[in-house]
Amino acid sequence: MMASFMSYFGGRKDPKQTARDAIVDLRQHVQMIDKKEEYLQKKIEEDLKKAKANAVSNKAVAAAALKRKKMNEAELDRLAGTRMQLEMQIHTLESANLNAQTMSSMKKASDALKSIHGSLTIQKVDDTMAAITEQRDLANEIADTISQPLANVYDEDDIQNELEELEQETLNERLAEADHVPVHTPPVADKTLTTQRPITVAEDDEEEQLRQLQASLAM
Repeated sequence: MMASFMSYFGGRKDPKQTARDAIVDLRQHVQMIDKKEEYLQKKIEEDLKKAKANAVSNKAVAAAALKRKKMNEAELDRLAGTRMQLEMQIHTLESANLNAQTMSSMKKASDALKSIHGSLTIQKVDDTMAAITEQRDLANEIADTISQPLANVYDEDDIQNELEELEQETLNERLAEADHVPVHTPPVADKTLTTQRPITVAEDDEEEQLRQLQASLAM
């Protein structure tokens, strides 16, 4: 029955477009009511003026004006009620349309999340996080092991003993070299000079004696 009802109005339409069309139609009716209310309000004011003007001089005319005024006021009240119903429908349709758009957006977001997650489950996430934690701990352990200094592969006492032996050996070598160094002696004087120097002194003495002899003979 619903299908035949929809086909009667031209087939199934987009719900969003249907809501928009309904809102537009309701707003047009509200505008018509606005004009009708404006017209009735004007007529009420005219009848009130006419009733006041004829209240003393012509009571029949004044009474007729008041009757029309009451009738128009009643119609104005009915239009106000109709306006309220139409505005409530507009508000309801706008809210429903907004809700539909919101749900559509949320549905698209949900589909996108499903596509992103795929076969991902909480268990897989937990397993992955556990594996990451394990690998991080392993990396930290490796880094700590690498950064530690190497253990001593020698004995401190052996190093000290060997150092003392080398020191004693070095001192012995220096002492041995000192024993083989030749003793420094002053150079020997030239015998020729030592023998010649007394001869020179003797010759000087003879020349002095000769000069003295010559001087005595000259006297």
